[in-house]
Amino acid sequence: MMDDTIDQVLDVVAGLGPEIAAGLWSHRGAAVAEDHPTGDEAIDADVWADALLVDRLSTIEGVGQLASEEREEPVDVGDGLSITIDPLDGSSNVATNNLCGTIVGIFDGQLPAGGEDIAGAAYVLFGPITTMVVAVEDTVTELALGRSGSQTLQRDVTLPAEPVVYGFGGKDPDWTPAFASFADEIRDELKLRYGGAMVGDVNQILHHGGMFAYPALRERPEGKLRLQFEGIPMGYIIEAAGGRASTGVGPMLEAAPTDLHQRTPVYLGNTELIDRLEVALE
Repeated sequence: MMDDTIDQVLDVVAGLGPEIAAGLWSHRGAAVAEDHPTGDEAIDADVWADALLVDRLSTIEGVGQLASEEREEPVDVGDGLSITIDPLDGSSNVATNNLCGTIVGIFDGQLPAGGEDIAGAAYVLFGPITTMVVAVEDTVTELALGRSGSQTLQRDVTLPAEPVVYGFGGKDPDWTPAFASFADEIRDELKLRYGGAMVGDVNQILHHGGMFAYPALRERPEGKLRLQFEGIPMGYIIEAAGGRASTGVGPMLEAAPTDLHQRTPVYLGNTELIDRLEVALE
């Protein structure tokens, strides 16, 4: 039953990918009156994508809770798996026609739920091609999404052994001294690829190898990204592809959120780079 529900959730998300991609142009307007529960600015596209995803996913038998980055509390829709969604990661990029996407986590447990309860994760990337990366049972698959259905691009996706690119969020002056020193080393080794949407930046890492980070900051040690909506689902995908996900002090998937909208530093990528990062931050 659980496997059937996971498949249905992923099918709904895949079906909505082209619909969201086609509708972004008409929902790229200014900020709406209400912001995210954690205070970030929300735009029309955030609210529209959130409503669309929650409406469709809530009809799936076997889904118990739905939680969105746009909503203060989970929505109870039945009994079964819990679903988390970041409806439009990188939504500020919509106005300039740059990368954005959707992140989905599937949990066998009540929210907030940690990495020990994750049963699957996916992200949809709205780029020149709308693609979807899915991780279930430690296997990562990449699909191309279209109005007529999906097409498998790659099965058993793994991070390349030789890292090539990096993308680090936040402003250099706001980084901690330890992370800034580590970043100086990485600049000499890898090529910068950072577009301001986690889905796009992590997708670069998945295909080229390397490291993504939105680190702890001097005045914001908890970082910017959400553990439940971004850290754990994207960390699960990277680890299923053979990499590592860390909070900087330990494995991302061992972190236990105590609040639905809890933030965390996020470090994802090739194992040796994350190992080095954790040593540098000690």
